[in-house]
Amino acid sequence: MMALLLGAVSYRDFLLSARHKSHLSPVYPRQADQQHFPDISSRQLLQHQVEAVVVKVDGGIHRTRKERAAGEENPALGRLLGTTNAGSRSSSQPSIMAALDVNGPLPELSEQQPDDLIPESRVLIIMTGGTICMRQSPSGFIPARGFQEQCLARVPTFNDGSHPSMMDVVINSDGEIKGHPALRTPQTAYGRRVRYTVFEFEELLDSSSIDAKGWAQIAHTVERNYTLFDGFVVLHGTDSLAYTCSALSFMLQNLGKPVILTGAQAPMLELQNDATDNLLGSLVVASHFMIPEVCLYFNNRLFRGNRSIKVAASDFAAFDSPNCPPLAVTTSMRTNVNWELVNRPKSLEHFRIQTNLDTTHVACLRIFPGIKPEMVDAVLKLEGLRGLVLETFGAGNAPSGQDNAMTNVLAAAIKRGIVIVNVTQCLTGSVSPVYAPGMSLSRAGVVAGLDLTTEAALTKMSYLLALPDSTPEWVAKKMSVSLRGELTEVSQPVFRHPDGALPERVQSLTVLGYAIAQGDLERVEEIVAREHQWLLNDADYSGNTPIHLAATSPSIEILRYLLLQGGSVHLRNRNGRTPLFLAANAGFSEHVLLLRKSGAHLHSDERTAAQLLARRRPGVWGLAGIGPRETARREFLSAEIPDQHAGSLGMQAGVMHVGWMEGNPMDDGEPRFELRHC
Repeated sequence: MMALLLGAVSYRDFLLSARHKSHLSPVYPRQADQQHFPDISSRQLLQHQVEAVVVKVDGGIHRTRKERAAGEENPALGRLLGTTNAGSRSSSQPSIMAALDVNGPLPELSEQQPDDLIPESRVLIIMTGGTICMRQSPSGFIPARGFQEQCLARVPTFNDGSHPSMMDVVINSDGEIKGHPALRTPQTAYGRRVRYTVFEFEELLDSSSIDAKGWAQIAHTVERNYTLFDGFVVLHGTDSLAYTCSALSFMLQNLGKPVILTGAQAPMLELQNDATDNLLGSLVVASHFMIPEVCLYFNNRLFRGNRSIKVAASDFAAFDSPNCPPLAVTTSMRTNVNWELVNRPKSLEHFRIQTNLDTTHVACLRIFPGIKPEMVDAVLKLEGLRGLVLETFGAGNAPSGQDNAMTNVLAAAIKRGIVIVNVTQCLTGSVSPVYAPGMSLSRAGVVAGLDLTTEAALTKMSYLLALPDSTPEWVAKKMSVSLRGELTEVSQPVFRHPDGALPERVQSLTVLGYAIAQGDLERVEEIVAREHQWLLNDADYSGNTPIHLAATSPSIEILRYLLLQGGSVHLRNRNGRTPLFLAANAGFSEHVLLLRKSGAHLHSDERTAAQLLARRRPGVWGLAGIGPRETARREFLSAEIPDQHAGSLGMQAGVMHVGWMEGNPMDDGEPRFELRHC
């Protein structure tokens, strides 16, 4: 009923006069309204002031005498008000009062942009189990299915009540796609809505039972649906959440989109819970901020996953990251992201996963006062053991034993090919062999784990040992090198002049944009080196990042350099365009190939426009993933891209491009396009 009235009559015009003392801002009749009701003038609608036009009581509709009198005076107005006889009112023009309660809230009456123009992000929620989805049973809390219907569909913050829709989800290794019911959040403070669906595992797990097989199941789900969604939220139990975060951070290679893990200390169906805030915050981060990491969101803070540990058994502030500040903090006003800390992929490779973890051949041993060398030796002689995480005192100290017996046991195990990593038992600080006991461990060949958490050390070692052709020496070397930001890296101070005509970020981004447009690689390298990584994913007034600018720059070397520095290929500008779309639209085939090699793909919202554009340029759009040239694109991706490129393709004068026209969609629901010369 509401949709019909919206298309037939401007009900806001009448309600303005009916509720002249309300909060509504002035809205005047449109020409379209007069076409549907030609015998009712705009003046009549605006001048007719009715108080309490409709009051709903026990399901009935009661109208005032003033309203009935107005209807008798003007029959057309009476039809609109619904005061004429039922037989005299056309069924195609139902009473607007029958559908609206003017004394109640009136959504969509503000001066905001039309509903269909509000951008949306797509997020897949992966339900693995845990406290967040549990409900009471005679035997205590147990995981329950139907989380989306039971917990989210009824909550206004998770469901704006819009028309139900379906989202495609790849559900198995055969590529089978199944439509899942989707919900949509209200508009956020950032002018965007989040459309999401929940994919539940067939077996909901208690997190204390999860293992490498469960981690692989999560990784496969992300991989299969990687191109269909902007971000991923994984719901997980809290007991082993830090282990899962660390494991996934190594398993998901060249990750370019946010994967946020969260859980709860109390189920969402409980009156007092932390599940609502944790899930809503995770949704906002995954849908609005391109943080290409595996993260843990809890108690309004976003942590790097492989830096997180559980610090409380029942408090809502259950997790912390002692040696790494939060990547983001949510307040009552906004989410503040610490972009300088965000870790980004720095290789020209596609997103892929490594699901083989050698968790069955690694162990963890906590040193305690009085521990005997024979105990340690017994652990190190376990059949098939390949790695040991040794939790030591303070800055990495352990008893050497009488006649260095403990040190000799460790040294003998290392000679047998067992990798031993030294991590501290302390919450904060790092392993630093400055004391004699720590120095003796280093001389024996024990690797200093610096500020690795136990969870990160264990999963990282399992990941490295499972890689093809890995050797104990290579694994030992990599354990002290940061792969996913799991170690604290030494940073150098940056000095700059405090005075400037423009704000620092605006000035730097402007200068960088000019350097990219001019193809000045040396200048680009200088700016990025000075401003470091935060500049790479910052955006100008039109939402274009340096990668967007480089995608249409004649210099492919600048694009290559920015990608190697960690620039994201998945960010979209204010028009919803990815760098890949811009490069293909500009006709830069080699730029398209380079972006594709770096994991770029067209967003689902771009494919309709891309298919129309591909009719004129099937070659370059085929390389981007549209049309029959997709097979040729795969062949190109396996080939090497030349290091130098003059950028002549697509730059000739008079090339025709198809672009989006500003304004509303056409009446048939299809977007309008225009042809223009470049």
